[in-house]
Order: sequence, then structure tokens, then C-alpha cells
Amino acid sequence: MVSPLHQLDMWLLLLLKLWGCVGVEWRKKQNELYSLQVQRQVTVQEGLCVHVPCSFSYPGEEEMDWMPVHGYWYKSEKLKILVATNDPAQQVHEEEKGRFHLLGDPKINNCSLGIRNAREKDKGMYFFRVERGNIKWTYTGNKLSLRVTALNRTPNILLLGTLEAGRPSNITCSVPWACEQGAPPIFSWRLASVSPLGPQVTQSAVLTFTPQPQDHGTNLTCQVTLPAANVTRSAAIQLSILYSPQNLTLMAVSKGASSAPEALRNGSSVSVQEGQALRLLCSADGHPPAKLSWSWGNLSLCPTQPSDPGMLDLSPVNLQQGGEFTCQAQNVLGAQHVSLTISPQSKAESLSGMLLGAAGGAGVVILLLLGICLLFLLVRSYRRKSARPAAVTACVTDSSTGPGAGVALHVYDVAVAQQVHAVGGAPQGPKTKSEAEDSFLCQPPKVSSSKEGDAHYVEVDEIHYATLSFQGRKPKEPQGQPAMQSEYAEIQTHT
Repeated sequence: MVSPLHQLDMWLLLLLKLWGCVGVEWRKKQNELYSLQVQRQVTVQEGLCVHVPCSFSYPGEEEMDWMPVHGYWYKSEKLKILVATNDPAQQVHEEEKGRFHLLGDPKINNCSLGIRNAREKDKGMYFFRVERGNIKWTYTGNKLSLRVTALNRTPNILLLGTLEAGRPSNITCSVPWACEQGAPPIFSWRLASVSPLGPQVTQSAVLTFTPQPQDHGTNLTCQVTLPAANVTRSAAIQLSILYSPQNLTLMAVSKGASSAPEALRNGSSVSVQEGQALRLLCSADGHPPAKLSWSWGNLSLCPTQPSDPGMLDLSPVNLQQGGEFTCQAQNVLGAQHVSLTISPQSKAESLSGMLLGAAGGAGVVILLLLGICLLFLLVRSYRRKSARPAAVTACVTDSSTGPGAGVALHVYDVAVAQQVHAVGGAPQGPKTKSEAEDSFLCQPPKVSSSKEGDAHYVEVDEIHYATLSFQGRKPKEPQGQPAMQSEYAEIQTHT
């Protein structure tokens, strides 16, 4: 037989079960009356915006149509941080202020949430609450999970047409994925070259840029900063700039030369020895690439290798006549050329030039020394015989051609009626008028002779002159005849 106490426990347990069932049914009924439809999870990138659609319902809406409806979005069920509301009496959290907005109108059961300039710390769980008269309901059963990821978008750089050196062009940077309602982005332009843009920064989305040839192939970067989220992203393009041929250079390389070739200026001249070969190298910058061509005077030349039109090899046979060689660089925007004059030189001319130069230099030095000594002796010898000052004139002449080639010194003293005549070497042969004009820079006074071949005497009583002549080497004697070896000098003084 069951005791009364045990029966009471059974009735209490049954009552609790019935109450639990009633509670579950009541909650189900309440959930049907208080419902909210919203995405369970939303993902947004840093600095961007997201719109979360939301709608809700609650019982007794029709009876309270005249009463205001306030909606509230909270973050974290424990902290209950208010991020958005339409209730003017409530203040939202400072960090979310201006970024979270209750976009929907709770009066028409719209609880849509807008998030601008999302930040990484915005991630978490959010829930909605409605208040209208005596109805105050929190929809904790339908929460929103917000996930914030790193920004992986980049700016778009738009260039219309082509870039040409010296011609201004507009380049546009756009961020179509940025929030229209958020803080405006900040644009920065950077060019990796030495152009006027340089390290300067402009905050405009449109860049007016005048490219230069040195900017070709460099990178132009557009950097965008989203200030509200403190996020920066950038994009770059490589510039392709059209420009006419620049930096045209021409070098001449002698085969077998050990020294490095140097660039020649336009109009330069190069002497080439007999039997020597020469290689000409030409190069130029340009975009599109410049086409190189060669010419010799008015004739077009073919390059040594078609694959390398900037190289031209000239053999000794090609160089026999010399002339002007020109390299031209040309593209659709312009042309440039550089010329070089090549002068062939035989080995005999080179050697004779060196010997004549050395002999001439030594002869002039000896002549000057002897002339100084002779002047000193003449002045000292006749100073005592003259009552007035003596006027002495010296003239140096050089005859480098003909069988009587040599150097002569003529001295004239206008105070003493004497003549000194010094002769060295072999007798001179007859000279033509042109040879005499070329050989003598100044002529002695006119004299009369008593006999052809004799020494000359002055008819005027007050004039003195002397001639010192150094004859060159005599022509080589024919084989079989003894060569003249004697050289003599004679100075005669006549009073």
C-alpha cells in the first residue's frame, strides 16, 4: 500500500512535468508571436561596408499603432554594448558611433542594420531588441554573427590612349568597392623615376602627368587609404612611353686595340693607318625601338650582321678612300644621326712626317743658337767703328723642298759697309720664282756682281749684311759613284 507521502511526491512530479510542457508550449507560442528573420552570419572586409536585411514581428501591433517603436542593436549578450538605435534618448558606444546604423524603420517591422568602414575588432555576436509601450522583447534566439576579414581589394588604374613624351595625359585611380556613405578615400601617386612628379603626393583620383623618356619602363603607383578603418592598399602599372630616338652614340674600334672605345662626337675625324681594319658601333634609345642604318656619303651600306644593325666592319680595302660614314636612328616619332670622317694614312707618310718633324725641330734650335752668337759678334765687332747706333735685322728662312733643301739665316747691319757670307753644304741649284717666294720670308738688298759665282758686294756705302745658310742632306748618289762626304762652312768679311 502506497503511503500518503509517496503519493504526494508523485503528484508533485507530475505537476512539474505538466508545467514544463506548458512552459515549452508557451515559449513556442511566444516565439511564434515574437519572430525575427536575419542572416546568421555575415562577412565583411576591413574598411568596407555591409548591409544586413532584417525583419521582426511581435503580438498586439494593431492595438498599439499610435505608440512609437524603438529598436536597438547590441553587441555581446554579456556586455550589452549598444551600437545602433533610433531612440534619441540612448547613446551608442563611442567606437561604433557613425559606423553602425539602424537603417530600417521598426514601426514597419524593419530592423535592417548597416555597417560602414568595418574594423577587425567589430567581429562578434549581435542581437536586436524592440520596445513599444509595455512590450519589451529581446530576440536572443536569432543572433547575428559578424566576421571581419582583411581587405584584399586593390585600386583600379585607368589610362586612356597612349603616353607620349612631353605630352600631358590624365591617369585615373578608382576604388569602386569602397563605401559610398563612408569617409572618402585618400589617393596618393608615386612614380619610381626622377621626373617632376618624383616623391610628391597628390590626393586627387585623377593625375595629370607629363611623361619623359626616362620614365619609360618605370612603375606608377596609386595608393588608397581608407581613413575610417586606417587601411591602405595600392596598385601599380608599368609605364609604356613613346619617344623619339635619344642618346645616339658612335664608337670606332680598331681591331687589336687594347684600350676601351670611347663615344665620338658628331663630326669627329679619325685617321686610319694603311692596312688597318675598323669596326663602327652605333646605338640609340627609343620607343618604339629605333631602326639603325648606315651610309657612306650618299651611298647606303649594309650592316655586318643583319641581326645587329648597329655594327659595321670596315676592311683595309674599304678604308682606302676614307670619307664620311653616318649612322642614323629613326622611328615613327623622329630621327637622329651622327657622322664620322675617316682619313686614310699610308705608312710612308706617317714615317716621313715623324722624321721631318724631328729634323725640323732640331734644325730650328741649332739655327737660333748660331744666329744669336753671330749677332752678338757682329754688334760687338763694329760698335766701335760706327758713330751712330747700328740697326740689325735678322731673317730666318726655311726651304724644305728641292735638292738644296735647308735653313738659312740672313743678317743685315745698316751701319757698316761690309758683307759676311757663310755657306754650308753643297751648292744650291737654280730656283724658280715660286720656290724663291716659298723659301724666303724676307729678301737681302739688291747687289751687283763682278763675275757670276763670285761673292757679292754692296754698292751702297752704309749697308752691311750677312747670310748664314745650312744646307740639307744631298740627294742620294747613284750607285757606282762616290758620295760627297765633305761639308764646309766659310765666313768672309769684306771691308
